[in-house]
Amino acid sequence: MSMWDHDTTPEARAEVIRIMRELTPEAKLLQVAALTQAVREFAMAGLRARHPLASPEELRWRFAALVLDADTARRVYGWDPTQERY
Repeated sequence: MSMWDHDTTPEARAEVIRIMRELTPEAKLLQVAALTQAVREFAMAGLRARHPLASPEELRWRFAALVLDADTARRVYGWDPTQERY
């Protein structure tokens, strides 16, 4: 199953692909950067909703625990999300 299977006509799919092929490498990188930032903001919003009393520092640690493996998060931040439950 692909992202196109549910609600995209073959014509619309072809048009999106054509537009994407015409983008410069810089434009593609800018899109990737914007999407990465959006995902980060959604993740932080979810963390704030689940941990409303967490400090900004704790939220950074929790975000790191989402994107790093547990050993790296513990080594870099000295914080174990499996032990620190607020």
